[in-house]
Amino acid sequence: MSQSPLTKTIKKVMPAVVSISISKSLEAIERDIPPELLPMMPFGQHLQIPEDDIDAHGMVKIGGGSGFIVDKSGIILTNRHVIVDSNAEYTVITDDNKKYKAEVLARDPVDDVAIIKINGGNLPVVTLGDSSKIDLGEPVLAIGNALGLFKNTVSSGIISGLSRSIQAAIDPVHMQELRGLIQTDAAINPGNSGGPLVNLDGEAIGINTAIVFGAQNLGFAIPINFANRDLTDVKKFGRIRRPLIGLRYLTITEDMKEKMKLPVGYGALVLTQGHHAPSIVKGGPADKADIKEKDIILECDGEKITPEKTIQDFLEELEVGDTLNLKILRKDKEINAKVVLTERK
Repeated sequence: MSQSPLTKTIKKVMPAVVSISISKSLEAIERDIPPELLPMMPFGQHLQIPEDDIDAHGMVKIGGGSGFIVDKSGIILTNRHVIVDSNAEYTVITDDNKKYKAEVLARDPVDDVAIIKINGGNLPVVTLGDSSKIDLGEPVLAIGNALGLFKNTVSSGIISGLSRSIQAAIDPVHMQELRGLIQTDAAINPGNSGGPLVNLDGEAIGINTAIVFGAQNLGFAIPINFANRDLTDVKKFGRIRRPLIGLRYLTITEDMKEKMKLPVGYGALVLTQGHHAPSIVKGGPADKADIKEKDIILECDGEKITPEKTIQDFLEELEVGDTLNLKILRKDKEINAKVVLTERK
């Protein structure tokens, strides 16, 4: 009996999909407890964790995620939010149940992408596709460690949306807008994060990253081209290099134009000085280009700035050292500025 295309794809990809176990020492976990909560602890200032949950090295498993091998030497793609804790230890479990200690090579400061490495040789890999060539309705598979319990779970669906934007938690405290996402109705569950979204040729076109609680058949993936760019940077520079413009802004909509009595219904309004962050980074690219608070940046490289294409979307297409040509409205006068992008630290 011949295999279905789905089965062939799963057998091709599955050996390169890994589970990622997150562990911390008991002491480190206790240090993470806010001081104001310590008096409320039932056993004084120390956690009581069952011995069965503590391994031979005194480590406690606190979470898990997924990833996939993209280089035979052991380079793995996953989500930044999976390995966000710099004080945790990460263990990779491969499809054949071998365990490897993972080294974090890089975390993308903008997109939910991270690169880790294990010491392996001649490992199976997932081929990277081209996320700029995907189509609505294209069949896809999401593979990962569902709920941190069910290793290498497979779900199928289609690409149901492109260039989506959502607010997602990147750590227990902070939210971040993720843009340019692939939307799919293939089931993505907690623990699937970091696993591949693949087409029927077995090529990774995305990294499973987020779900919307309370919704059905609504999952999101980071386009693989974002991660491929990061891989290129790490191989070339030893780190991920992302361009910085150095300003805080608010993308203008028609509603904002009416409410804030702005002269235009598009563009990016440069914010005024905040309590915790400057509106314009001193000595940064925008500052050197003489951009001011309350300026409205109308265009980037001759194209209007809109909610569908923000300044950040333009930066996604540029590299450190590139020049961004801006058209700016300052009070009632249009001026031009050239911003040379530097590296985000």
